Parts: sequence; C-alpha cells; structure tokens
Amino acid sequence: MTTASILVRKASQGDLSAFEQLVLLYQDRVYSHCVYLTGNYDDGQDLAQEVFVKAFKGISSFRGQADFGTWLHRIAVNAWINLSRSKQVVTFSIDEPLVTQTGELNREFFSEQDTPLAALEKKELSSLVRKALLSLAPEFRTALVLRELEGYSYQEIAELTGSSLGTVKSRINRARRDLKKEIESLGRL
Repeated sequence: MTTASILVRKASQGDLSAFEQLVLLYQDRVYSHCVYLTGNYDDGQDLAQEVFVKAFKGISSFRGQADFGTWLHRIAVNAWINLSRSKQVVTFSIDEPLVTQTGELNREFFSEQDTPLAALEKKELSSLVRKALLSLAPEFRTALVLRELEGYSYQEIAELTGSSLGTVKSRINRARRDLKKEIESLGRL
C-alpha cells in the first residue's frame, strides 16, 4: 500500500493531519493543472483551493478505484467546467499595463539567463500561445491541456471528463487545429 493510499484511508476516517499531508503531496500538481485550465495564476489558485475543499468534504466517498491524484484532477476539471458555465471568465494580458489611480504600470519580467532579445521573443511567443489557448472553447482547451501539458492518455482524459474516447480524440484534434489557426492569425497582426 502506497503512502498516498494510507493517507487517504486515514483522512477518510477523519484524520485532519493525514489530509494535510495529502495536500502537501498533491498541491503543486493540482495548482499547475488549475493554472493551465484557468489561464492565470490567481484564478488557478482559487480553483486549486476549491478542489481541495471539495476533496476534503468528499474524501469519504473516494472509492479508491483510481489514483488519488486522478480523482483530484477530475474534481478540478468538473469545477472548471462548472465555473465556465456559470460565468464568463475575465482574462487580461500580462503584456498590457496595469491601470492604477496614479497612472499605468508596466508588468516586466526578466530572467538573468535570457538575453533581452531572447526574453522578448519568449515573452511574445508565450503571450501568443496563451492568447490562442484562451480563445479555444473550454471543452477543447480542457482536453488539450490534459493531453499536451499534463500528459494524460486519451483514455484517462475520457475518464476525467466523463466523455467517450472518440469525443476526447475529436476535441483534441479540433483544439490542435483551432490553436494552430489562431496562432497563425495572431502572428500576422
């Protein structure tokens, strides 16, 4: 029995310390996944917190048929889908200045490893991909993020999203095609 399974068993019996250890084990993966789904760090953090609250409330219903991490990812996907349906997600570009009462502030990021030109190219490409990714419909973006950024198999994505294998393949194919078109379109501007 793995450490995670022991912790899950203890947590489902009401051991708060065991659940805290589970959070520590999985928080980075869940947060990363949530950032990819939401498209920004703050919303990703909010979604990750919601995932762990839901997991805490529902841990007694965890049947152990899947890995605990997969169960958390399923909660994240469902929470993201519900959030997407319930409201429009407000997004902003980190390339646009932050408007304050005293004026505008530029958001600047720098890595000592990059030359200014390489940093600029990387920033532009990253911004282009992010904009293109955010333009995808939520179900296509979710499938693509799970496959390309999280490394899930088609079957695992089908299980996580509650979709058929054919639907997952179709969504990923369409997401790749739409992403490519959007990047090409944005690149011409």
